[in-house]
Amino acid sequence: MTLTPESADWLQDISGSTSIEEVRHVQTLWSGYGQILRVQLKQSNWLNPASTTDASEFTSVIVKQISPPALEEQGGGHPRGWNTSQSHNRKLRSYEVESAFYSHHASRCDESCRVAECLAQADLPSGQIMVLEDLDQAGYPIRHHGLDATRVDQGLRWLANFHASFLHTAEQSDQWKDLWPIGTYWHLSTRPDEFDVMPKGELKDAAIELDNRLNQSEFQTLVHGDAKVANMCFATKPHRPPAMVDFQYVGRGCGMKDVAYFLSSCVSESECQRNESRYLATYFEALRDATSTRGIEQVEFTSLEISWRKLYPVAWADFVRFLEGWCPGHAKLTGYSRRMVDIALDSLDDQHGHSHSD
Repeated sequence: MTLTPESADWLQDISGSTSIEEVRHVQTLWSGYGQILRVQLKQSNWLNPASTTDASEFTSVIVKQISPPALEEQGGGHPRGWNTSQSHNRKLRSYEVESAFYSHHASRCDESCRVAECLAQADLPSGQIMVLEDLDQAGYPIRHHGLDATRVDQGLRWLANFHASFLHTAEQSDQWKDLWPIGTYWHLSTRPDEFDVMPKGELKDAAIELDNRLNQSEFQTLVHGDAKVANMCFATKPHRPPAMVDFQYVGRGCGMKDVAYFLSSCVSESECQRNESRYLATYFEALRDATSTRGIEQVEFTSLEISWRKLYPVAWADFVRFLEGWCPGHAKLTGYSRRMVDIALDSLDDQHGHSHSD
């Protein structure tokens, strides 16, 4: 896999480089929708660098080359067999959303919630192309599958600072029109196929109400939407916050959706059980600090923390609802996640005046 000739020509023009020295395959995009490449440029002189950073620093760049297969050509491309027009259209939209995020919103992210700079993007006949800063070259070359307590804290602080950067009330959501109206790749309205095959039971019966509670929270932010450990790039400097990639499912939401999903991706069930209160304390402490530096009143923050803490098990239950339809035997369907579902269902029953265990 390599750059298409037209992509190579465009990249040389936009970067002002004298030649493309090396192209290395990083990974294939989900379900075969393109590829991510690391491209080494010779003597780059970017015509439109995305920042005040010395343009000559961007000699190694990440190229996201999106060339979706036609629906009828997909065959068995999806790892779990979910090849539908709904799935296809969702993926196409996700790349538009990622493009919009980098174009219009990423500039609000500072070093405390670092993202790659987008140096250029275009729609070419062969498909969409994005050129991003190489975070390995920028000092974030470390990737992990699981995290120790220090790294978990760093990930939670990234999320807290990101959420603080985009905090708003539900009435202010118009400014995010170019992103997903509801962030995360698993939210209910975009997953009707998985919901249909989900086993019958209390969680399925409560799915709409759980979804509504998250969507109607008084406090909204932008959620990353796929905040797993695999999308975090850790720095060689041990105390430096990580950077995050892959903003295809960024959109409005309750921050707990990112927190629950992140923890599900990087710590064991027993660790989650044992350290839940410490993880949440780390997140809310970081969120309090981040909101105060961004001018959000203390009384507002107290209300936000009370509201979001109650929504933490709801966010878990919402994700479990997706997994039960998408992949019923998934490793993340643990005893801890089941306990979160029970707490979420109990919280709904409390509102209705009876107990889940009745």
